Amino acid sequence: MKDGNFKRIVILGGSFAGLTAAYELQRLLKGKHDIVVVDRSAQFTFIPSLIWLPFGWRNRNQITFPIGPALQRKGIRFIQAAITTINKDQHTVDILESASGKPSQLPYDFLVIATGPHVDFEAVPGLGPAYGNTYSICNLEHAEHTAEAWTKFTKNPGPVIVGATQGAACYGAAYEFVFNVEFALRKLHLRDRCPVTYVTSEPYAGHFGISGMTNSKPMTEWFFRHLNIDWVTDAVIDHVEECSVHFKSGKRHRAKGAANEVEDMAGKSLPFNFGMIIPPFLGTDVVRRSGLGNERGFVVVDDYFRTLTNPEVYAAGVSVAVAPTDKCEAGCAVPKTGYISEVMAKGAARNIAATINGEPLIPKPAGKIDALCLMDAGNNGVMMVTDRIYAPKNRKVQILIPGPWIHWGKLLFEKYFIWKMKVGAVRLP
Repeated sequence: MKDGNFKRIVILGGSFAGLTAAYELQRLLKGKHDIVVVDRSAQFTFIPSLIWLPFGWRNRNQITFPIGPALQRKGIRFIQAAITTINKDQHTVDILESASGKPSQLPYDFLVIATGPHVDFEAVPGLGPAYGNTYSICNLEHAEHTAEAWTKFTKNPGPVIVGATQGAACYGAAYEFVFNVEFALRKLHLRDRCPVTYVTSEPYAGHFGISGMTNSKPMTEWFFRHLNIDWVTDAVIDHVEECSVHFKSGKRHRAKGAANEVEDMAGKSLPFNFGMIIPPFLGTDVVRRSGLGNERGFVVVDDYFRTLTNPEVYAAGVSVAVAPTDKCEAGCAVPKTGYISEVMAKGAARNIAATINGEPLIPKPAGKIDALCLMDAGNNGVMMVTDRIYAPKNRKVQILIPGPWIHWGKLLFEKYFIWKMKVGAVRLP
């Protein structure tokens, strides 16, 4: 028989933040409360490996696993459903279950929003895989579509453009992809027929949306020059046509030119036969409609990961609003990596458990979140370690280590992390 303290915690989203929060809550609450995860997809996808999928170096089965059985083994319920409405005042969530196709309502005592982003291709005319002229690696379906386009491209090679448009945040993936494109072209003996250009809204190469790190600018520029990749910074893309990107503004740097040689790209365009450009992110539709998000649909939280208006509603991962670290002329959002999503999810879970158990809450301000990232570059890479990723003026640790062993380290990390999430071993690093 359930006592009066019995609670239901509903977690919206089954990716990095959602699964981490669910496993951590089950561990802390020792199975005494009802934990429910809701996601439209029945599969967990290891998103960092999507950079390899277009080149045939990974496939769907290698980087996904079913969410339901993994959660069930831990005594956590999983509902595959579309989330249609968050009723914050009624403490309910409206869902449309995939199995039955019928709408139902799920009450909650605590809610964790871990829905991830809406990919806003509409921000730039002609951008995106559905109705535009570029491809994407933002999710599994996008990456598989990009794989088909890459195969066609290799039969008709030409200029390549990779990057992230104004307002984008996922710069790490864009850098990884451009370096893997360059590596793939060399393996196919097509590199001399395919000029490669990296396009970004960052004020300089190696900014990453976090104001950069010690030596990140010269190191990134060295990679570009060494691999003969031109780059355009401060880029504001006006629109994308079938085979060309048109700029409102931007500064083009030539890999083989002088270090101070910069071309003004205002009103100009660049041709491409293959283009992958990451757009800005918005909060998901359901969060934007709920009134819990800011003007872009991201959830503003306090130091305990609670929403400011509804303390029983928490958020973690990409859904959380984080202020930019500095002003970018073209507009830069901040990254929220899988590692950061885990940190936020654990913080939210611990404070929900503390509230239920009548214990003190533990703060984790955004300005004190650390970062650990392995950035792949084909057969090379860079390890990035920093404290206070969102507070650049207060950082005490800023380490960038390049080397081919980073590539192998990322391959090993992929295997480790997928295993960790399958078995729910979120206490491990």
